[in-house]
Amino acid sequence: MLGDLLAEEKGLITGKRVLEADIHGQPRIEISATGEGKIRGKIEYTEIWTYTTEQRLDGVQFGQGIGIMTIKEINEPVYIKGQGIGKTTESGILRFVGTDFYSTSSNGKLSFLNELVGIFEYEPEKSGNYTAKVWEWK
Repeated sequence: MLGDLLAEEKGLITGKRVLEADIHGQPRIEISATGEGKIRGKIEYTEIWTYTTEQRLDGVQFGQGIGIMTIKEINEPVYIKGQGIGKTTESGILRFVGTDFYSTSSNGKLSFLNELVGIFEYEPEKSGNYTAKVWEWK
C-alpha cells in the first residue's frame, strides 16, 4: 500500500557518459546527479546518485542506480538502490517511476529508513535540473 510522502528533492545532473551497447545495439547512458531535499518535510539531506539508462526498442527507458544520502547534522549515511521505467508524457516530459530500497546501519535518527521501500517519481529536465518525490511503501 502506498504510504505518506517520504521525501522531496531537487537537484542537478552533473555528468553523463555513453557506455557499451546492449544486445540490441542500444547504448547505455551513465548519469551522475546530486541533490538536496527533506525527509518527511523536516530532516534535510544531500544525496549523490549514479545510474544508468537503456533505451528499449519500444522507446521506454529502463534505469537503475545507487545513491548515498547524508543528513546535514549527523554522520549516518543511508544507501539506496533504485530501479525504474522512464516514459515521455503527452506534454513531452520524461518521467521515471520506480522503487528505491533503503539500507542503513543507523541506530539513531535514521533507523526508520533501514529496509524501507519507497516508490518514486523522478523528472529530469533538459536544463540538467531534476525533481523527485518518494512515498513509503507500507
